[in-house]
Amino acid sequence: MRPTTTRIALLAAAALTALPAQAQIRNAPSPRALEFASYIFAASNVCGYRIGSAQFEALLAKQNVQIADVQPRGPFGNRVQTMFTLMSNQMAQNRDQACLAVAGEYGPEGTVAKNVLLPAGQEPGAPTKTPAEPAEPAKPQ
Repeated sequence: MRPTTTRIALLAAAALTALPAQAQIRNAPSPRALEFASYIFAASNVCGYRIGSAQFEALLAKQNVQIADVQPRGPFGNRVQTMFTLMSNQMAQNRDQACLAVAGEYGPEGTVAKNVLLPAGQEPGAPTKTPAEPAEPAKPQ
């Protein structure tokens, strides 16, 4: 074979193998999305909450992020783990207040999103327990 023919064959093979790789390239998740994932993972770690995966994935999807991107072995897992460590340490210093704040935002009655974080014993599809009505004060007779 001639050197020119060999070069053309090598270039064609390289071009064909590069096409599938180009199809997988996409933009990195926003820093806000990585912070959100880290926050939810840290709250689960420190407070013992379970993550409602359907709700969590839906919130990530709104930010154009897949759950596989932010998992420990995902392409951005190392960034999430770094933020997770910092957030976990900070939450652990004021555990009670941090857990109340997180539950108020992402718990069963969350103000930001409901059922992203669930109490440890609750199933994701189970209805939330409503607190008992306070007893009426005794009326003087």
